[in-house]
Amino acid sequence: MQPASTEAPATAPTPASPPADLRLRPGSRAFRRANLALFAAGVATFVLLYSTQGLLPILSADLGLTPGRASWTASAATLGLALALLPASALSDRYGRTAVMTASTLAAALLALALPFAPDLTTLVVLRVLQGAALAGLPATAMAYLAEEVHPTALASAMGLYVAGNSIGGMGGRLVSGWAAAAWGWRGGLAVSAVLALLAALAFRLLIPRARHFRRAPVDARALAATVAGHLRNPLLLRLYALGLLFMAVFGAVYNTVGYRLVSAPFQLPESVAASVFVVYLVGTASSASAGRLTARWGRRGTLYLAIGTTAAGLLLSLPDSLPCALLGLVLITAGFFAGHATASSAVGRTATTGRAQASALYLIAYYLGNSLGGTLGADAYHATGWPGTATVALTATTCATAVTLYATHRARTVTTLQA
Repeated sequence: MQPASTEAPATAPTPASPPADLRLRPGSRAFRRANLALFAAGVATFVLLYSTQGLLPILSADLGLTPGRASWTASAATLGLALALLPASALSDRYGRTAVMTASTLAAALLALALPFAPDLTTLVVLRVLQGAALAGLPATAMAYLAEEVHPTALASAMGLYVAGNSIGGMGGRLVSGWAAAAWGWRGGLAVSAVLALLAALAFRLLIPRARHFRRAPVDARALAATVAGHLRNPLLLRLYALGLLFMAVFGAVYNTVGYRLVSAPFQLPESVAASVFVVYLVGTASSASAGRLTARWGRRGTLYLAIGTTAAGLLLSLPDSLPCALLGLVLITAGFFAGHATASSAVGRTATTGRAQASALYLIAYYLGNSLGGTLGADAYHATGWPGTATVALTATTCATAVTLYATHRARTVTTLQA
């Protein structure tokens, strides 16, 4: 007879615990550092990107330029940025998000130091194209960094704070350069902007947490083309790209010409006072930071309708030759633009499950092409017919944005009906 077994009865293996989700959440020190770092990077980027926009009337007076020609100093930077976004996103896949963002902000700040020495418009425009291309690494990578490192429940608020940093940088660049230019000319304005941006770039490098979820990938042109083609076949992403272009066309048209309007009859404000109008960007800071809460309450399309309606109302209000109406209209335009941009850009990060850097880059290509297109058309329209021409260009863009959002609503209802 066999002896009784003394072995313990077999037990089922304990299932392995799922790995802890280490993505950044509100309340943690790393989350706060990441937000502050991206805020500083946004400041650096947009101080530089729009450093000439507040100087356009002074450039026109000093160099004898029409608003359309002077606006190329602003449009050239956004055009260079748009052209370099996809290469920059590919480099971020190879060398890392933080490395590319650091190199981008520092290189652009160093190029900015050369701008005050540009001898003529052609040289200034060429330097601005190069500066825009250098800046591409930050916007091409920042949204992908946030989508990878921040928990999905906090992504909308983190994206809103990043966009808020953009608005502070845009405001600071225009205000500082405008005030400095009123005292020392446009060269002095550009020099002060360069120093401010360099300090913000250094702050970003000191604050940014190490990326934990980045996975290095080789630069493969064929794979990059396939990823881009896949994104361009996604109807939702295409609609978001169209909205980014249209919102930014409004913004470029308005902000490239508002300085000319304020220093001309009937307002005839001093240059330093006209530059102060860019403090309205603070409204954009609040609007973009609240976009996450608005989306949670009204949904993405509801927030987009609210943003479009606010922007259109501001454009209509700005039409009379009344300074209070012009300023209040600018407030509404700014609030609507930043709410719409924050909503659309955060939706890109959620929609793209792969190739997020490329999805973000495509959004920003459309966005900055919209700035170059709207800024140039708006300035030419202002030169031809005054502020009503600029407002017409911008209202056309808001009408198109409404059509895109209405189509998205119709598609969503159709899909819901078919699934019922």
